[in-house]
Amino acid sequence: TWTLPAVLIAVGCGDAPATPAVTRSGPDPWAAALRVATAVDRNPDPRVVEIDLEARFGEWEYAPGRRVRAMTYNGSVPGPTIEARAGDTVVVHFTNRLDQPTTIHWHGVRVPAAMDGSPHSQPPVAPGASFEYRFTVPDAGTFWYHPHVAESVQMERGLYGAIVVRGDREPRADVEGVLVLDDLLLGADGQIAPTGDLVEQHNGREGTVPLVNGRAGAELPIRAGQRQRWRIVNAGSARFYRLALPGHRFTVVGTDGGPVETPRASDELLLVPGDRLDVLVDGTGAPGSTPVLQVLPYARGHGAGLTEAVDLLRLRYAADPALPALDPPAAGARIEPLATDGVTPRTVTFDEHIDRDAERVVFTINDRSYPDVPDIVTRVGATEVWDLVNASEMEHPFHLHGFFFQVVSRNGLPEGQRSWEDTIQLRGEERVRIAFRPDARPGHWMYHCHILEHVEHGMMATLRVEP
Repeated sequence: TWTLPAVLIAVGCGDAPATPAVTRSGPDPWAAALRVATAVDRNPDPRVVEIDLEARFGEWEYAPGRRVRAMTYNGSVPGPTIEARAGDTVVVHFTNRLDQPTTIHWHGVRVPAAMDGSPHSQPPVAPGASFEYRFTVPDAGTFWYHPHVAESVQMERGLYGAIVVRGDREPRADVEGVLVLDDLLLGADGQIAPTGDLVEQHNGREGTVPLVNGRAGAELPIRAGQRQRWRIVNAGSARFYRLALPGHRFTVVGTDGGPVETPRASDELLLVPGDRLDVLVDGTGAPGSTPVLQVLPYARGHGAGLTEAVDLLRLRYAADPALPALDPPAAGARIEPLATDGVTPRTVTFDEHIDRDAERVVFTINDRSYPDVPDIVTRVGATEVWDLVNASEMEHPFHLHGFFFQVVSRNGLPEGQRSWEDTIQLRGEERVRIAFRPDARPGHWMYHCHILEHVEHGMMATLRVEP
């Protein structure tokens, strides 16, 4: 049975002298329903994080008294949060106790190709077998891990977890925590519904039970004037999370690849599947109030997406008087634009059709379906410019393994703010130009749509980086 263990909390670190936690923070706001297990580091070396991770069957209590049969990492959903500092070595002793092969993909972490856990890079770990993942985490930011085998089954049943890598300069906040977003689709028996029909293959699965950190109906305590740092991960199969918190603004301080150059305030956030955002939330509500974080309606093509707002998480303000407001966060790291002069763009086109004879949806990249899509071949150090063309009406979240990229333009218009990304939104019939430079890690790297059903029905291909 899943219980609610430890949580990630960081207090008052970063770009200004910290106010002592006891005076600003009070009790741990993540101490109840939003707790997530923290991976236990069994290596005394302060620069090595060594953990045991086991995929196994278990029960997932997503609400009091409501349980489903699940696949878990170390018995919990989400799996334990892995914490490290940039430059640390991470060693994961992984054992597969499932009845089917699996792997672990370290989404967003720039690992060696042999550690990527994806097709062409690692044979699946057989039931009862073990594998040692060993890599350095070079970048500060929020990442996550999940299987890259039978994703629509294994991830839907609970195999995912967060990774937090801290740097030398972190934005100041009173408290910090991870919010892993997902949803459940239950059958008539109250268990996770089996793989769906042609419509689900086409649209991707969107559940009816919204979850934060594996829990439905959770509350997050906050105090007026308090600044909370939310590291948000979209682990859903196909849900696009358009988030709003009435009476509050979000300050985005980080995206997939770590800190942004200039923190930006926003009334809404949009996270496509696989995406992450690192945001600050200042407690601007009144003592005793209970605002609700909502998922707003979002149409993503072909009738898919929410048509009405859904409550995701309730904030509960303490009755205590407001704390003094903190100063705005300082600027992040400088992000130099990649020089792309003289580079001939490659066109990578995403499309779809229905094979009615086979009663299945076929998703394609450059008119071919995985594994029959020809590799894109480049070399270490070469600048790559890709024009990602969505030829369909439906939106697709594009994800590149192994490397961060910069968005140069959308439909010919320059991108407003530079950032490092590994997962972005491709709107229907949109052209997005990206640029990246493979570093000294040759190998086979996947790129694909991160709607799980689309991956399994062909919308994936390989970037081959040669020495």
